[in-house]
Amino acid sequence: MGAPFDFSFVIGAFSKLWSTLGVTLLIVGGSLLTGIVIGFLIALPRLYRIPVLDSFSKVYVSFFRGTPILIQLFLFYYGLPELLKFAHLDISRAPVLFFVILTYGLHTGAFMSETIRASVMAVDRGQVEAAYAIGMKGLQAFTRIVLPQALAVAVPVFSNMVIALLKDTSLAFTLGVMELTGKAQTLGALTQHFIEAYLALAFIYLVVSFTLEKLLRAAERRLLKHEQPDGAERRRFRIERKPSIRGMFAGIGAEKGGAKL
Repeated sequence: MGAPFDFSFVIGAFSKLWSTLGVTLLIVGGSLLTGIVIGFLIALPRLYRIPVLDSFSKVYVSFFRGTPILIQLFLFYYGLPELLKFAHLDISRAPVLFFVILTYGLHTGAFMSETIRASVMAVDRGQVEAAYAIGMKGLQAFTRIVLPQALAVAVPVFSNMVIALLKDTSLAFTLGVMELTGKAQTLGALTQHFIEAYLALAFIYLVVSFTLEKLLRAAERRLLKHEQPDGAERRRFRIERKPSIRGMFAGIGAEKGGAKL
């Protein structure tokens, strides 16, 4: 049993946990950068149907999407150094954070590749053909036609991915990384105020997730600002200027042969 509940300890735990927020955000940022690069490289063979690399991409995506992130952390932390010894590479002294960011990056890359592939395929092929018809090169058609629309499609999925990654970083403490969750568990074990520590932890995760959601939603609105809903278009064309009282009487007078006011 832990110590009796003390709300004042919740307030005090914020400052202690907040100091490790930078480590959590470092894991999120490093994993996202790694995942975007890997996801792009994995998505290309599937988009262009390159025979051997296409099969490798499918296996890669299936593995990282079909196994728990916790198992992947253990496999890369304990297994990768042993595997690289056959190539005479010793990474056993590498920082734990390196293995954590690498694992989360590879995991994110699998989901990112599917997001990239689906977003590019969502763009109408006819627009690309029209771009070729007016003389655009492949790179120009991609950057000017495909990429802006694909980004607009991908941002909502990317937002969910970022928030999910933020929450998944709570498993990094299993390898000894002192991020938010690891700090909360250590703080609870030292003081026996587990409930208070985890309440403060939950609130910090909620604030960070809410902030990221707002920022990404603003980015989504900016990317979609060129698109206007059909309902708004219909309402715009239905707007008519209300006739003035003078105008109504002027029309009546004209129809009945009276003098205009």
